[in-house]
Amino acid sequence: MYCYPRLRDLREDQDMTQAEVGCLLGTTQQQYYKYEKGIQEIPAHHLIVLADYYHVTVDYLLGRDTKNL
Repeated sequence: MYCYPRLRDLREDQDMTQAEVGCLLGTTQQQYYKYEKGIQEIPAHHLIVLADYYHVTVDYLLGRDTKNL
């Protein structure tokens, strides 16, 4: 199982649904749900899009860094 502890928090902070984030990534709500729950590994290109969108680092998204930009 993969671990993406901050995806849900960042999404909710922006008042976005899983479907909206899925659309941002060019994928489905169901696929994004799998990323958020750690069922499936999120591709690097999706991490980059999310980091840019949320104005944080990829390391922050992955839980490797406690600071954001």
